[in-house]
Amino acid sequence: MKSLKIIKDLRQITGAGILDCQKALQEANNDLIKAEEILRKKGQKIVDKKLDREAKEGVIGSYVHANNKIGVLIELLCETDFVARNKEFKELAHDLAMQVAAANPQWIKPIDVPSETLKKEKEIIKEGLPKDKPTQTIEKITEGKLQKFYSQFCLEEQMFIKDDKLMIKDLIQKKIVKLGENIQIKRFIRFEI
Repeated sequence: MKSLKIIKDLRQITGAGILDCQKALQEANNDLIKAEEILRKKGQKIVDKKLDREAKEGVIGSYVHANNKIGVLIELLCETDFVARNKEFKELAHDLAMQVAAANPQWIKPIDVPSETLKKEKEIIKEGLPKDKPTQTIEKITEGKLQKFYSQFCLEEQMFIKDDKLMIKDLIQKKIVKLGENIQIKRFIRFEI
């Protein structure tokens, strides 16, 4: 009975299949944390393979806040119509639209931030730092503050509003592993009155 519970717990944490959970637990000598790490590494390999594949299908997810003053449309892509019709994929699109409504990101990924905006942000950060610090220290501090900027304004770098231990990009990667297809956020638009 204990082994069934640990398999169930691992499945709930990772979203992996029963056989994958059993193999990972065997490999980890029933250590839940090690088994989760094994599955995460396996999942990352799957994600890396899927990211090169073209995503042409998908859905438009939407969310309108209860006060009817914030609304979001988001285009979420996958590889096949089969996955696009999947309930879990549609829920992901809705959750991402809700994330945009709540967190108000400006871009999808850090690479999408315009170079002018990034340059200006770096200048602002460096102006606020003491001038007597070594260049290497200033660069490290600047990079750390830029990561904070990305986590505020880039959707994939934000913490998921339904689970503050999970970044949006990690949520998408979990769905890629579970649904077996490349999943990409193409674009979003947020309306606010």
